[in-house]
Amino acid sequence: MRNFTTNNRRGSSSIVVSIVLILIIALFAFIYMSPMFERNAPKIGIANSLYWNLKKPLKLNLSDDSGIKFVRITLSDGKNSIEIFKKLYTDIKKSQLVDIKFPRTGFTSTKKKFQLLIDATDSSKWNFLSGNSAKKSVNITIDRRRPELYVVNNSYKIIKGGVATVVFKAKDANLKSLYIDTNFGKKFYPTPFYKQNYFVSLLAWPVEQKKFRATIVAIDKAGNVSKMPIRLFYVNKKYRISNIKLKDNFLDGKIADLISEVKPELSSASKVDQFKYINEKLRKINEDIIEKETTPIDKEMINSFYQKRFYPLRNGKPVASFGDHRYYSYNGKRISEAWHLGLDLASVRAAKIKTQNSGTVVFADQNGIYGNNLIIYHGLGLYTLYGHCSSFLVNKGDSVKAGQVVAHTGSTGLALGDHLHFGVLVQGVEVRPAEWMDKKWMKTNIFSIIKASKKMIDRK
Repeated sequence: MRNFTTNNRRGSSSIVVSIVLILIIALFAFIYMSPMFERNAPKIGIANSLYWNLKKPLKLNLSDDSGIKFVRITLSDGKNSIEIFKKLYTDIKKSQLVDIKFPRTGFTSTKKKFQLLIDATDSSKWNFLSGNSAKKSVNITIDRRRPELYVVNNSYKIIKGGVATVVFKAKDANLKSLYIDTNFGKKFYPTPFYKQNYFVSLLAWPVEQKKFRATIVAIDKAGNVSKMPIRLFYVNKKYRISNIKLKDNFLDGKIADLISEVKPELSSASKVDQFKYINEKLRKINEDIIEKETTPIDKEMINSFYQKRFYPLRNGKPVASFGDHRYYSYNGKRISEAWHLGLDLASVRAAKIKTQNSGTVVFADQNGIYGNNLIIYHGLGLYTLYGHCSSFLVNKGDSVKAGQVVAHTGSTGLALGDHLHFGVLVQGVEVRPAEWMDKKWMKTNIFSIIKASKKMIDRK
């Protein structure tokens, strides 16, 4: 009987121990798995180093899975420090946005370099209910001075559809962004020129835009902004307007052939729908490719810029002009429109196309309505385009020399006869080829401006 009682007590003790162990294991499992005891430190969302003009608060983004509970921010100049933000949150959220403001009172320092010391704690029950903490030190440079900006020299005038030149100085130890803004949203980016802090750029007035205004914009890393308008005399040139009646033999021929190549699923569509696709959607796709290929500029400093006048086709006769605004109608109803952004030149069949200036081939491929399309870069954001070619004699990436034969004329793409579609572009904007075929215009508006600017810079 005694043995039975003893064994019974031992059995009860074992059960109690087992239950206790199970409870302990369950408790540890609960602590380990429960979101209340998450172990990740808060994330402090701010850069390691910043420039600050003190005009706007710095943005600090704090985040944590269990929620942000406490934040302290201290500002130090290396000798003195001040607590500029401290908060114990009662409304626990997974993210908190803090505006950091420079103290207006209680802290005097003439230094430009500071340190932000950020301390954040979450609402987790980990670390014996004290939560997880994170610290971060941020280097701050105070910069309240706007970039130095002024125009050295620029062209006297710009013609609608044409080009002008500007040379200017932009100086700031912390310069971040520099561009020339326009009233129609296009930004032109300058090239470093001649000496440190000087820049040069070609500007282009798109033929589709009624007005043109250009302003140099310089922004430093602290957000200080300087703006300088470029003073130009604006010549609002008028271009031809053409009303073209579409004929069935054209729609059933060239348009239908192009549709079968680029959009065969529209082969059963109406003639009007097929033409609208080619003239509007395909044209847009092709022009986007051209804009992309002709937008990049030089990033290395240049000392000069010179080009011979362009005339790519010997004895070429103009058969269609730049800037022609074409309206298309079918059966008495206007159905579409387009701008002709190049100069069409015709000579003999498969005539030699020469480039009068050296450059680099950036595109040599089939391009929809432009057919076999060749594009050459000549520097300072200037490109020339050759469309409807029957063949190429160069490839993408090739360097070409002045006077080199680069292709032959043809009727590929949306061309009814053998000819060259010659285009000139400045940072992705189609411009008047006539200006670049005029030696006097080039000297007056480009080369003389650059030459005179160098003398003016040397005098400073």
